Amino acid sequence: MYLCTQNLKEMKIEQQIMAAAQAAVKALYGQDVPEKMVQTQKTRSEFEGNLTLVVFPFVKMARKSPEQTGQELGEYLVANCDAISKFNVVKGFLNLSISDEAWLNLLADIDKDDHYGEKTADESSPLVMIEYSSPNTNKPLHLGHVRNNLLGWSLAQIMEANGNKVVKTNIVNDRGIHICKSMLAWLKWGNGETPESSGKKGDHLIGDYYVAFDKHYREEIKELVAQGMDEEQAKQEAPLIKEAHEMLVKWEQNDPEVRALWEKMNSWVYAGFDETYQKMGVKFDKIYYESQTYLKGKAKVEEGLAKGLFERHDDNSVWADLTNEGLDQKLLLRSDGTSVYMTQDIGTAEMRFQDYPIDKMIYVVGNEQNYHFQVLSILLDRLGFKWGKELVHFSYGMVELPNGKMKSREGTVVDADDLMELMVEDAYKTSMELGKFDDMTEEERREIARVVGMGALKYFILKVDARKNMLFNPEESIDFNGNTGPFIQYTYARIRSILRKAACITSTTSLTITTSLSEKEVELIQKMSEYGAAVEQAGKDYSPSGIANYCYELTKVFNQFYHDYSILNEPDEQKKTVRLMLAKNVAKILKNGMALLGIEVPERM
Repeated sequence: MYLCTQNLKEMKIEQQIMAAAQAAVKALYGQDVPEKMVQTQKTRSEFEGNLTLVVFPFVKMARKSPEQTGQELGEYLVANCDAISKFNVVKGFLNLSISDEAWLNLLADIDKDDHYGEKTADESSPLVMIEYSSPNTNKPLHLGHVRNNLLGWSLAQIMEANGNKVVKTNIVNDRGIHICKSMLAWLKWGNGETPESSGKKGDHLIGDYYVAFDKHYREEIKELVAQGMDEEQAKQEAPLIKEAHEMLVKWEQNDPEVRALWEKMNSWVYAGFDETYQKMGVKFDKIYYESQTYLKGKAKVEEGLAKGLFERHDDNSVWADLTNEGLDQKLLLRSDGTSVYMTQDIGTAEMRFQDYPIDKMIYVVGNEQNYHFQVLSILLDRLGFKWGKELVHFSYGMVELPNGKMKSREGTVVDADDLMELMVEDAYKTSMELGKFDDMTEEERREIARVVGMGALKYFILKVDARKNMLFNPEESIDFNGNTGPFIQYTYARIRSILRKAACITSTTSLTITTSLSEKEVELIQKMSEYGAAVEQAGKDYSPSGIANYCYELTKVFNQFYHDYSILNEPDEQKKTVRLMLAKNVAKILKNGMALLGIEVPERM
C-alpha cells in the first residue's frame, strides 16, 4: 500500500486518486498517461461511492470492455491505495468509496487551516485593479450603485482569495454640466443652506438642488414652447441651461468663485458618500477624480495623434478609426478641443498605470456600457498599456424593485440610504415577530438587525448571476428559510451556540480517531473540501454568485446532518468529537465564504 500511504496526509483525496489511477494504468497496461487523462467527478447520488473515475480513456489500452477495464482498475486501486475502501462499476464509470481514515485526515487538514481553500498573495503575485462605484457628485447613491458596489467589493475579496494582490479604486464624476446644475440651483434657491443647517446628508442636499434645477428648467421650456418656440430649441434657449453652461465655461477657466463653490459643495457630497459606503461595508484603496484625469486623457490622445494612431478631421475633432476591428469611428476630442468620456477613461488609465504596476484591470460597470469598454480596450492597447487588450469589463444587469416599493426623493430611483435603512428595520421587525430577540438587550437587537438586514440585502443581490437583470424584493430577502442571507447567518449562529455549549472541543489532529463515519458526515466533509474549488471557479468566472450558491449548499448539507444526528448528546466521545469538529469547520468556512461577499455573520441570533 506504499502508493497512497506515504503522502496520505499531504495530498488531497482527488490528487491521491489521480496518482493511484496513473500508477494502476502503468502497472496493468504498461502505459504512462498524463494527469489530464484521469477524469474524476463527484459520484452521482443514485450510485454508491464518493468519487467516480471515467474509464473510457483507458479502454483501448486495456483492450477490454469498459466494464472489465473498470473492474481491473477498481481491484488494483483497492489493493494499492489506502484512501479507497471499495468500488463498483457502472458501464464506463468506476465509482470509488473513500475510506473513513482518508475523510478524517481531510477533516484534520481543513481544521488546521483558518483559511482553508483560499490562497495568499506574495511578492510575485499579479496585481489586479478593480474599479467600482463611479458616482456623480450631483446626487446620492441609488439602487444601481448598491449592486455595483457590492459586486465590486465581493469581486475584490474573491480575487484576493485566489492569491492576487488587489487594488480597489473608484472614479468620481465630479465635473460637467450636471454638476453645474446643482451648483446654480443652490446659488439661486439655497439661501446658504448647508448639511448642518438642514440636517440632511450632503449628497442628499445636493441631489435636492439637482432636482430643483430640473423642475425650474422644465417650467422654462414649457413657457418658451407656449410662446411658439420649438421644444428642442427651447431646451437650448432656456435661461437656466444657458447659465449652467456659462458656469461650466468658468469652471474650465478656473474661475476662483466657481471653483470655490464647486469644492465646497463637493466636500458635502463626499462626506455623504463616505457615510453610505461605511454602512454598505465597502472601501477603496485609491479614489480618482474626473476633474484630475480629463486633461491627462486629452494629452494622451494628442500623443497618439502625433504617433499616427488617431486622425484629426477638418473640423479639428480627433477620431480613432476602428473599422479594421469591425467597429466604427470613435470620437475622442470634439472640434472645440473638449474631451468625451472615452478620453477621460484613457486619462484615468494613464494615471493608474503611473501609480501601480497593473497586470489586470477590471471595470465593474453596467451592461449598457459594453460597447464603450470594447472600444476602450482597443484604444488602450494601441496606446501601449500592457493590460489594455485583456481588460475585463465586469458587465452586470439592471436591478429593480417591485412597483410601489420605495420611491426616492426624485420619484424615479431608489435611494441607497433609504434601502439600507428599510432592510435593517425589516430585519428588526421580523426577528422580533419570530421571537429571536427575546433574551437580548436593545443594543444587541439593533446590532444583529443591522448585520441580518445588510446580509439579506447583499446576499439577495449577489446570489444572482451578475450578467442578468434582477428584481430585488426586500420582503423575500429577509427570510430565515430558503436561499437567503439570514438562513445562512442563522445556521452559523446555531453552530456557534452549539460550540459554546460544548465543554471542550478537542482537535482531531491530537486524537487517533477510529470511529466510522455516517453517510451524512462524509457528505459534509466532501462538501467542505469543495470550498477551494468554488473560490477558484468564482475567480475565473468573476462570479460572486458562485460563492453565494456554495455557502447555501454547504448550509443545506449541514442542516440535513444536524437534523439526523445529535452533537452534544452523542454518548460516544469519538463520534461527538468528530461532529463538533464538523460543526466548527462548517462555521469557519461559512464565515470565510460570506466574508468574500462582504457579509457579516452574527455569533447569536
